[in-house]
Amino acid sequence: MSKSRDDNGQIAVNRRARFDYEILDEFEAGIQLVGSEVKSLRGGKANIAEAYVSPEDDEIFLINSDIPPYNHSNRFNHNPRRKRKLLLKRREIEKLSGAVARKGLTIVPLRIFFNVRGLAKLQIALARGKRTVDKRETRKERDWQRQKSRLIRNYG
Repeated sequence: MSKSRDDNGQIAVNRRARFDYEILDEFEAGIQLVGSEVKSLRGGKANIAEAYVSPEDDEIFLINSDIPPYNHSNRFNHNPRRKRKLLLKRREIEKLSGAVARKGLTIVPLRIFFNVRGLAKLQIALARGKRTVDKRETRKERDWQRQKSRLIRNYG
């Protein structure tokens, strides 16, 4: 086990997603990876902060995610920012691509993790972009929760 991973197998988290988007529905998708990518993920190295999910030709792809090359691999290593196919059920693909096309929603990656069977999974969400007012409200609520916990800890 790598020290950079959590106990629940979590590898990378997109923290901005919950701040920038209102999450409507969440899905768990498999990721089509090559061997050196899996080894790199097991080492706890990945970044999905700038990544996005796009439906193309009845398939869904993770674009612009960064899985750095595995150090002990040979010269035929993977491209760190290649387009990766997501493995979902047909009905889920149709629901996601329909919501993007008709309602103008966005599919955002939330986190990469290893499930209990040891398979790499990506948690994605169907989301609607927040306006500036909503972001301020989120920030205000978060600050109040932090202040409340401080008060309870000190006085309570």
